[in-house]
Amino acid sequence: MPTRPRIVIPASEHARLLALADAAEKRTPAVAEFLADELTRADVVKDEEFDPNIVRMGSRVTYVDEVTGRTRTITLVYPDAADIDQNRISILTPIGAALIGLSPGQSITWPLPDGRVGSLKVVEVSNDQE
Repeated sequence: MPTRPRIVIPASEHARLLALADAAEKRTPAVAEFLADELTRADVVKDEEFDPNIVRMGSRVTYVDEVTGRTRTITLVYPDAADIDQNRISILTPIGAALIGLSPGQSITWPLPDGRVGSLKVVEVSNDQE
């Protein structure tokens, strides 16, 4: 798999997300492992130093699926707030785990359950809801 891009996570979310990945290990092992790997390699920064153009929990993100060419805008949320009909995507999905910590222009790939590789590129990030 290609080298993964640098990702940045705010300190206030890092421990909660690691605990969430650990708790999800039995239900969704592949996604939980991918998320834990991403969080382990992330640069963790103080909240006041966090760049608002980086994907974090609650971010509204526009990305392009580099396999299909489809553009989609979603909000990245914790599992209890997920609602596919409202484009509220859980961090415990392959796309949610892939998006966390990325900034516009960055691409990432990850293994899909069927053996193929998913790939997306972040186009725009908005953290205005806070």
